[in-house]
Amino acid sequence: MSHPTRSPLEGQPATPTGPQAAPQPVDTPAVGTRKVVAEGVRTALGVDPRGDDGRRPIAWLTITASGRGTPTAKSWCACGRDLSARGQADVFALVAGHDYHRTVCPLRNLQEGRAAA
Repeated sequence: MSHPTRSPLEGQPATPTGPQAAPQPVDTPAVGTRKVVAEGVRTALGVDPRGDDGRRPIAWLTITASGRGTPTAKSWCACGRDLSARGQADVFALVAGHDYHRTVCPLRNLQEGRAAA
């Protein structure tokens, strides 16, 4: 008694018996055309997803007080202000000076903007 021949599994292509040509792309892009990238892939010249509202930081106040050590602070502004302080009383004075500088800094308080508004 012979065994019946097995039918190929459903969905499985039959095994090729000889060499075949590789499939070729149907729409090949012309030279110099823009390639399309996958969705979510950022390109070098892509748009920043966070946007840009034009604001830039112009002043920094850095305070360091580690453990029981002496506190230090640095106040820097793009207008040219660059001050440092060491010790609790001097750091408090520098913080107050930095706060005051925000009201008088020429980069933050442009007179042309106020007149136009």
